[in-house]
Amino acid sequence: MAFDGITVAAVVKELQETITDSRIARISQPETDELLLTLKTKEGQRRLYISASASLPLIYLTDTNKPGPMTAPNFCMLLRKHIGNGRILGITQPGLERIIRLEIEHRDELGDLCRKFLIIEIMGKHSNIIFCDEEYRIIDSIKHVPAGMSSVREVLPGRTWFIPDTMHKLDPLTVTEDQFFQALSEKPALLGKAIYTSFTGISPVIAEEICWQSGIDSGITATDLSSDARTHLYRQFQYYMEDVKSGTFSPAIYFDGNTPKEFSAVPLRHFSNLREQTFSSVSEVLSAYYAVRNTLIRIRQKGADLRHIVQTALERNRKKYDLQSRQLKDTENRDLYKVYGELIQAYGYQLPAGAKELTAENYYTGKEITIPLDPVKTPQENAQKYFARYNKQKRTFEALTELIRETSDEIRYLESVESALDIAMSEDDLTQIKEELTQSGYVRRRNQKKKSKSKNLPLHYLSSDGYHIYVGKNNLQNEELTFHFASGNDWWFHAKGVPGSHVILKSGGEEIPDRTFEEAGKLAAYYSRNRGAEKVEIDYMEKKHVKKVNGARPGFVIYHTNYSLVIDSDISNLKAIQD
Repeated sequence: MAFDGITVAAVVKELQETITDSRIARISQPETDELLLTLKTKEGQRRLYISASASLPLIYLTDTNKPGPMTAPNFCMLLRKHIGNGRILGITQPGLERIIRLEIEHRDELGDLCRKFLIIEIMGKHSNIIFCDEEYRIIDSIKHVPAGMSSVREVLPGRTWFIPDTMHKLDPLTVTEDQFFQALSEKPALLGKAIYTSFTGISPVIAEEICWQSGIDSGITATDLSSDARTHLYRQFQYYMEDVKSGTFSPAIYFDGNTPKEFSAVPLRHFSNLREQTFSSVSEVLSAYYAVRNTLIRIRQKGADLRHIVQTALERNRKKYDLQSRQLKDTENRDLYKVYGELIQAYGYQLPAGAKELTAENYYTGKEITIPLDPVKTPQENAQKYFARYNKQKRTFEALTELIRETSDEIRYLESVESALDIAMSEDDLTQIKEELTQSGYVRRRNQKKKSKSKNLPLHYLSSDGYHIYVGKNNLQNEELTFHFASGNDWWFHAKGVPGSHVILKSGGEEIPDRTFEEAGKLAAYYSRNRGAEKVEIDYMEKKHVKKVNGARPGFVIYHTNYSLVIDSDISNLKAIQD
């Protein structure tokens, strides 16, 4: 989700309540586009983290310190000179712009009181931190923007700071009903897009929520709305804006399983299919959301080499499978060649010398058949030619059938590793997957020293009825869960016909409620290739019916007696336990 104007409004309200009248005790610049202000408030020390990163612009209060470089950058030194020990008089947001202005009072070199502005612009790749005097003349900025980079506004020392109006959007906090629908009517886009492109600070997610709360399809245009629908939409829009103006915020993160999908400072009811976790402050939301997102991004980056190995092997095996399948198709007529040879042996004595074909009754079908012959060969030699062709294709068929089975098993295995990479949440997960690929010969072991056994644990959930459910995160964990951890009377779950995790429901020798079976099935659906599907078929049975084939890859099993259920992959109501 974009760091929209409503989120900025929630941040401003929080900062007004916590750091107004605080003193700036320390200023550091940990990265080229970051600031960390240490503030002394009446309640104690607080830290304000500000990032103008093009990929991840942020501002929030944090308890985490971040060390700066040994030599402070010029912008940091400038701020220390001017506003070190300065007092924050106020924090404001112009309209619903993604802009925060810190008004700071300090004493100049002569001891006179002066005011300066530290302006934070949260605008994606155009984000910046700009330091201005009382007349909004730019003293310096963390990023310089000359005319060659932007024809709209220069951000350079000596220039006057202003808010560029490039999109010509209306202020949603002051818009009238007539202005509201005039703006929407001028947009040929669908209603949801028309809302977020017409009004400042509104993100696509908030536009979708306003339409949903109004009971109106966001996929129609404003001109398709009836008079009543138009009035209802505007009222719902106003309800949202009234909450923003009054500072009524409900910070929350919306999770798809354990993965944070969205965050918001206001409720998002159209995400009823996601698990909502509320927080007491928007800073906690931003810190938690981006900490998890950054972890996921880092894990994806660190797992890129493993993913490349797996995808390369998958592509190679899929090409091999296609080639083998085409070659197998060429052996479809092998039995016909055998029949040709037998018929030539049975009726060939009637043929005149130099005959080019034999027409005879196929005693297997009772139908007449014509067999091509080589006129320079005898009937016996023609028969032997067809028998030789039959035997060659028979041997090819038998060999290819086995090769195709092996290639198919290899593809299934590699897809299961790819699925494990998709759900990896830590470096320990990647280490265990790398060890598995090493054992399988896809990764060369760099040193021969045997590593200690991994302490990486499977996922652990508690059902609504209090039963413990465990989920393997990769094939090695699946193997351990099924054949070493689970007891014979525990229940085993797996998505049918697709790569996925082994799920073990610990029964404790008790009769399991239907609701717990359904929840275990949902976990098997969620941690499979079919995650997100409305209906996923799940096989389940007591663990004692699950068998391992000698020589099979880790985590590969067979079973002949099982139950089935069809379930969705929504696990938002399940409680994860941190072991």
